[in-house]
Amino acid sequence: MLYLGIDLHLKQITVSLRNEGGDVVLRRQVSTRWPKLAEFRTQLAEAAADDEKYVAVVEVCGFHDWFVKWLRGDPRCHMVLLVQPLGRSAVKTDRRDAHALSELLWINRERLLRGERVHGVRTVHQPDEDQQADRRLTQLRERLVWRRTQTINQVHKILRRNNLEWDRPTKTFQTCKVIRWLRSMQLNSMDRLAMNQLLVQWKLWEEQLLEVDTRMTSRFLANRDAQLLATIPGVNTYIALAIACRIAPIERFPHGRSLANFLGLTPGCRSSGETERPGSITKVGSRMVRSLIAQVILHLLRKDGAVRTWYQRIKRRRGSRIARVAVMRRTAAIMQRMLSKGEPWRAEKVDSATSETENKRRRVQPRQRRKTVPSALAERRTESPSSSTGSSSLLTGEEVAQCPV
Repeated sequence: MLYLGIDLHLKQITVSLRNEGGDVVLRRQVSTRWPKLAEFRTQLAEAAADDEKYVAVVEVCGFHDWFVKWLRGDPRCHMVLLVQPLGRSAVKTDRRDAHALSELLWINRERLLRGERVHGVRTVHQPDEDQQADRRLTQLRERLVWRRTQTINQVHKILRRNNLEWDRPTKTFQTCKVIRWLRSMQLNSMDRLAMNQLLVQWKLWEEQLLEVDTRMTSRFLANRDAQLLATIPGVNTYIALAIACRIAPIERFPHGRSLANFLGLTPGCRSSGETERPGSITKVGSRMVRSLIAQVILHLLRKDGAVRTWYQRIKRRRGSRIARVAVMRRTAAIMQRMLSKGEPWRAEKVDSATSETENKRRRVQPRQRRKTVPSALAERRTESPSSSTGSSSLLTGEEVAQCPV
């Protein structure tokens, strides 16, 4: 077995090939042009013995998909491992990175070939074609929504610059009446030019979003995990598909806390000896999934009484921010159980006595009006001399004995 470490770049790859004994037998740079890659594959076949295969390790980047597919097309390729980028080094070159990857692969070859975890190495799950298509589709929708929001904000900027927000025909901004109003309003030449271009962009984003949503609906109906997640209050088609394609297959996570740890919802720590330094959540997982779960719990807290009761109990002790993260972590654990068992969302029943106690605690007590400085001075002037030292404990009609001089 040979062990190949590859540092991938846009125009070239840097490789470091080791044999079973750990010695480097090939180290070079190869262009990413297809003829050069074909020559490199021939060179790999010459370096290997008869029927000898190799294991390749590649760092994750934004364009590794085509290269991983090309490696898997080689009959001599036994396995391709994707890993998160290693820690920063004070002396970094492409050759050093490829050398470090091949050395890491050779040292941990037995555990990696068995599919076991290696401390300090975060391997990346390689999704299948359907999961990859769902990821790109949901990411495309997120980008379109962001661009539409940016365009609408620019429209608001023009209106505020001319103090025209008060003349809006409807309270909601994204309506047909508002669009007609924006097209017909009187503006100066430069603002009119900018407004016309923004309206064209706005229409384009809406048309593209409609096309993406239509495609997403068909993908959603073919995804069983997404349909289960859609039974959670506040989870629509987009959220369900975006989460399902990024945590599948669910068999990777034996427990709910495993999924929460994968999504970066568990607290970190920097402890040494007897000193314990607990930290905030690690945020090592998908940013998109964390943000979507944060949106889901806003609806969940309004519609599920059991979750709301549990949230309020933590909120009184630790504050609202920690309580929200705790609900996010618990929601991730519930998602893991739903997908593992194939069960839809079931709202827990809230005990009537517990619910009544929580409602009493939620009632806002009337605040006492604070005394201003003039009112406090006026009150002091109207007080009698006998009560100047405090409220009297004497009843009405009792005589006050004078102190002897």
